[in-house]
Amino acid sequence: MQVDSVQVEKFRAAVADELPAAIELRHRLHADPRVSGDEGDTTRAVVRALDAGPGTPVAGTGRIVRIGDGGGPRVVLRAELDALPIDERTGAPWASRTHAMHACGHDVHLAALVAVCRAAARVGGHAPIAALLQPREETFPSGAADAVREGALDGAHAVIGAHVQPRLAEGVVSAVPGPVNAAADEFEITIEGRGGHAGYPHTARDPVLALCQAVVSLQQVVSRRFDPVRGAVCSVGQVTAGSAANVIPRTASARGGIRVMGDDERQIAAGLVRDIVEHTAAAHGCTAEVRIHEMQPSLHNDPPLALEAARRLTGLGIPVDTSFRSFGADDFSHYCHVTRGLMLFVGTAGEGSPDEAPGLHHSEFLPDDALVGRVAEAYLAGYLAACDTHV
Repeated sequence: MQVDSVQVEKFRAAVADELPAAIELRHRLHADPRVSGDEGDTTRAVVRALDAGPGTPVAGTGRIVRIGDGGGPRVVLRAELDALPIDERTGAPWASRTHAMHACGHDVHLAALVAVCRAAARVGGHAPIAALLQPREETFPSGAADAVREGALDGAHAVIGAHVQPRLAEGVVSAVPGPVNAAADEFEITIEGRGGHAGYPHTARDPVLALCQAVVSLQQVVSRRFDPVRGAVCSVGQVTAGSAANVIPRTASARGGIRVMGDDERQIAAGLVRDIVEHTAAAHGCTAEVRIHEMQPSLHNDPPLALEAARRLTGLGIPVDTSFRSFGADDFSHYCHVTRGLMLFVGTAGEGSPDEAPGLHHSEFLPDDALVGRVAEAYLAGYLAACDTHV
């Protein structure tokens, strides 16, 4: 199913023709976002733009739309529908005026996907495409996991995703074989002690002190209890306790996350979290309950797909990175467990340190419109790679 250079240039030219309309669609989606589970209006807008029929509902508010009638197994191109509950502060003329924002680039992904699918419908002659408009990427339960359970990828030859990435230089596309995103699980900690008067701490068993020590000690999961060659991240994002300054409360709680690059290490990491929290609480005369919620598995790119996509990107004159990995997580990982998967990352970083610029999920994060075209080229390279490596 190799696609020759003449066909590639026709396809790329057709994508370029679609970009003005795709950028206009990006502005409309960005100005009127919908949060996870409420993406129906966004889905309908994208389906209208695809102009390939109503498609098939999936995972609640999602949709699968088939493009082209070529023979052979289909290649799935996935883009995410949902926005985040963030008040936008970009100042763009087409900024959201609601309490939701496309702060993770999903508007760019959707617009780029539409450009590629419409171009494929015009050019023809390749493997059929299934446009997977996926809901609930930003929340749990995962829209991708539901799509897999509903058979959305049954019979698919490959699934391709693309995501903007402010930790890569603008315009660079990463195509990395093997693990590229971490498995991400969340934990909830509740420590119970004995409440009392703040002036008589010896009569109480302070859960706040125990929790604070546990939060500090959890960093040992990474620094002293986990193989540094393998790597892990443990972060606590929420701590809750008490109702008054002069009262030692009975309970204190925290929520956080643990991330590892290998799925076989998830249970090891969860056991270490429990071990540290329970023993730290006991040392302070308290008891602890730790609940682990498994969220996303690690994301592994299919090596032949990644290598072929890198070759295709180079052929298109696009700078390629073959080393980028991160401890971010994406529910695209669920697809990689049922078929060959490839997630491509498209750089958005300008000059200066990426640590100082607005990043993903930031109220000022706003990729340039030109990134719609580069993300579309990433989708195109992934699609061509899937065609090239079909056996």
